[in-house]
Amino acid sequence: MQDAGQYLEKMQTTAPLVQNITNYVAMNIMANVMLAAGASPAMVHAREEAAEFAGIASALSVNIGTLDPDWVAAMEAAAAVMNDAGKPWVLDPVAVFATGLRRDAGARLVALKPSVVRGNASEILALAGAEAAGQGADAGDSVASAEIAARALAGQTGGVVAVTGAVDYITDGSTAYRVENGDAMMPRITALGCSLTGIVAAFTVGQPTLEATTAALAYYGLAGEQAAQRSQGPGTLAAHLLDALYGMTPKALTVGARISAA
Repeated sequence: MQDAGQYLEKMQTTAPLVQNITNYVAMNIMANVMLAAGASPAMVHAREEAAEFAGIASALSVNIGTLDPDWVAAMEAAAAVMNDAGKPWVLDPVAVFATGLRRDAGARLVALKPSVVRGNASEILALAGAEAAGQGADAGDSVASAEIAARALAGQTGGVVAVTGAVDYITDGSTAYRVENGDAMMPRITALGCSLTGIVAAFTVGQPTLEATTAALAYYGLAGEQAAQRSQGPGTLAAHLLDALYGMTPKALTVGARISAA
């Protein structure tokens, strides 16, 4: 990939409406991140309206961070609408290895074949049926250790799997990319990974899924780098990240993206 900026430009021109069934911790942060990027977020998770709203949304992101059975039903219903309409949806399997409820929800959602699965290495390993060493929502495994599992999971879903970490790994089961953008301070702010899932969903609207996902990760990571240069710690990084996402141009992303074939 030599022109990551074209995917940012298309996303901002489209300003897609993205339905996010995400966790309570992430809602406010995620909405602000997506607005700064140029997308239109909607936090709609009630079982009684999730599927109906999915009918008008351009994309869907699903995050199991604070799930309950009603939320899982809403996720499944909204994902089914997206599948029927040929619209993209992204699964964020937060701590899918931790409890039986999460393992069951993860398996049910994977069976619906998400366009993209985005998670840390431990989440991807667990979702693919391998042993994982995560702790809570944090990864205990390296991205490199999850690459084989990511390819297998992509083959199972027919979509893209993105393993995020110090160096991201993105694959559709055959082609793969690595993204080296980002800053070590970013994981010290809650819900930044959850927010990235919404950015990925926005980028995939009307664009090739593998390349758009890769560009989304580079955009988010590069904004984190720019924000870290102006920050004294996680508190100021959060504010500067919004500014960096808002101010980044497609040209700046093309120049600053560190994407390589894997």
